[in-house]
Amino acid sequence: MSSSTSRATRTRQHTVVDSPYGPLTLVAADGFLCGLYMTAQRHRPAEESFGERVAAGEEPFPEVVRQLTAYFAGELTEFDLPVRLEGTEFQRSVWEQLVRIPYGQTWSYGELAAKLGKPNASRAVGLANGKNPVGIIVPCHRVIGASGSMTGYGGGIDRKVRLLAFESGAEQL
Repeated sequence: MSSSTSRATRTRQHTVVDSPYGPLTLVAADGFLCGLYMTAQRHRPAEESFGERVAAGEEPFPEVVRQLTAYFAGELTEFDLPVRLEGTEFQRSVWEQLVRIPYGQTWSYGELAAKLGKPNASRAVGLANGKNPVGIIVPCHRVIGASGSMTGYGGGIDRKVRLLAFESGAEQL
């Protein structure tokens, strides 16, 4: 997955696609995916910030849709898309670690903090994780509590449990 972190944007557009977890709103800025939001997602920006609504077949969305379709079919375990992660330097460092969590595996917030070289920052890591703007593709659902508990997920704990079950092979879509 490639990542651009520039905050300057000129053109924003969005589309909505169906998924096994409900409609997903995909947002792009200057051709880079910068948002993937579920319905009723915590920290979901206001709809008017998404830009013009376009068809899923319009650039840059066809490749995003193709890879999401392959993921939900169990045929893709790692996304390779141009992504623009818009957030603070610390948030971006957390989100960049998330893509290193292998498909079908989980890390605790503490493990993620340790990988960032900030072993006492698990709470801050959790807050940054919760504000991940590109869910599923930047797999924040793979982060769990130290005891293995399903703590926090912007898309809802039920979706987190289902995504993890799907990736472990326990749930078929």
